Amino acid sequence: MTQIETLLQDYLNHLEIEKNRSPKTRENYERYLKAFLAFSRINSPQEITDALVRNFRMALARKELKKVSQGYYVIALRGFLKYLAKRDIKVLAPEKIELPKPPSRQIELLDYGDLERLLAAPKGDGLRSARDRAILETLFSTGLRLSELCALDRRLDLERGEVSVRGKGDKLRVVFLSPRTKKAIASYLEKRSDADPALFVSLSKGGVLIGRVTPRAVQRLVAHAARAAGIPKKIHPHQLRHVFATDLLMNGADLRSVQELLGHANIGTTQIYTHLTNKELREIHKAFHGRRRK
Repeated sequence: MTQIETLLQDYLNHLEIEKNRSPKTRENYERYLKAFLAFSRINSPQEITDALVRNFRMALARKELKKVSQGYYVIALRGFLKYLAKRDIKVLAPEKIELPKPPSRQIELLDYGDLERLLAAPKGDGLRSARDRAILETLFSTGLRLSELCALDRRLDLERGEVSVRGKGDKLRVVFLSPRTKKAIASYLEKRSDADPALFVSLSKGGVLIGRVTPRAVQRLVAHAARAAGIPKKIHPHQLRHVFATDLLMNGADLRSVQELLGHANIGTTQIYTHLTNKELREIHKAFHGRRRK
């Protein structure tokens, strides 16, 4: 094993043990950095130069990777260089590597009419319908990521309506259940006769419990509910997270609070919603734009 490969393993261990990153994050960083080592064919960290990094980034661009995907490789490389610098190993300064500017994100929002029809789409009194109503209400009430929703356990305090969630980076945050959501979950749990610890479970076509609900099952559920609600466009669970955020901001919530509720590490991620929710600017435009035109 070369010196750079040994240092890479040290860095990956550092991420998992000291930085408390998930095994999946470690796996991704290992893939990104091994791609750089395979491209560069270097044996020591001192061989990492500005020109080498530029050539690597050019190779990524020529593979027609999305800008966001290219950014993952660069972020991993910068992190590796920062780690080496902290160990007093002479390397290229991490700040010399600029991150690619990500393209502005286009957010598709549901209007309130579509949202209400979507939430009311599951019909019937059976366990599956009760589960589907509870899942949809929970997504809108909490703004949870799909993986976070699927990981919820049934041992929660419905009366308080507060749920601790372990999100990205293994960070804990609290989300809140609306009265409608608490009612939907209580109704659903009353129909459960099993002892499975999962809050939301997958059901066979015959209604037999087959374990914790999967992200794919929730995606299918949301798509089916959208069709039943007569919504012509494709709807995915993450759109309910978008609606959650914009609903809070449009009703006066501050950006920092919304950032905390969403579990965003960087407020810049939360700011993608602000251009959709600034009522004051919309009213100013309406009042003052084009007044001299007949």
